[in-house]
Amino acid sequence: MARFIEHTITILPVLLEGLGVTLRLTLISALIGTVLGLLAALARISRNPLLTVPASAYVTVFRGTPLLLQLLFIYNALPQLGLLLPAFPSAVVAFSLNAGAYIAEIFRAAIQSIDRGQMEAARSLGMSYGLAMRRVILPQTYRRLLPPMVNELAALTKDTSLASSISILELMKYSTQFISRTALVWQTFVWTAVLYLVVTVALTTLASWLEKKMEARG
Repeated sequence: MARFIEHTITILPVLLEGLGVTLRLTLISALIGTVLGLLAALARISRNPLLTVPASAYVTVFRGTPLLLQLLFIYNALPQLGLLLPAFPSAVVAFSLNAGAYIAEIFRAAIQSIDRGQMEAARSLGMSYGLAMRRVILPQTYRRLLPPMVNELAALTKDTSLASSISILELMKYSTQFISRTALVWQTFVWTAVLYLVVTVALTTLASWLEKKMEARG
């Protein structure tokens, strides 16, 4: 037990440094991905094919190909096309685009679950399509969005481990480097798993609390 505590004291400070990078990657990518997802969802439900076709293609490509392939393409292939991005921005671009494709489907499903009569009623009152979306439709989607959005955020947190493939020192990369120096294999992997679990459980707990608060208000 004493050795385990000693190893923990050695391991945790290193992994917590990596966790900070993981959380930063997750937060930035989630924010950008949410904006992209909302725009793509609105484009997909539009009747204008100039919006619908590109949005559908974007969602199909990024949902239908592996995230690792997208990450490696942005970091390794784009420089050959004249666009050179450092590792961290490459990871942010890849994770944001991938998350945005999944979030687009979450937004689309939530928007389309609202009764069409509400849009028609808003338009009959003289609201433009965009104004009706902002004031009538989107505010009603929050409860429907919360559970799948939290699931996507939790998945994104775990997916950031792929950033280690382009040498970003996030949680997983810190873990493997620490193991190579110390040979504390199972101890390091256990604490790495614990830290990922803490983040995902915290997100789930927060979502549950917010859901109950909204139900109490509603």
